[in-house]
Amino acid sequence: MTVWSRDGDDLILSVRLTPGAAREEVGGVWTDDKGANWLSARVRAVPERGKANAALIALLAKRLDWPRGAISLESGDANRLKRLRIKGGGEALASGRLSTIIE
Repeated sequence: MTVWSRDGDDLILSVRLTPGAAREEVGGVWTDDKGANWLSARVRAVPERGKANAALIALLAKRLDWPRGAISLESGDANRLKRLRIKGGGEALASGRLSTIIE
């Protein structure tokens, strides 16, 4: 039940985002109809002009204790399903930081 893949030293994280939520949280796995797994995340920000995407990146950076600038949106700008690149994320995986948000 993996929501990430490696790309060299980077990680690609698959996220299903719910904007406009009552509280911000990340955790749990959602499975789509094709059997792909996505990390569930909720942010308070509304989905307009990139606000929800920026809030998602800030939330992940905080939870992973990772630089915000090292997390970027790869795909899904205007979609609920997103792929994010975590530069140097192999270190986050090795240190166990990633497992704290997936469980």
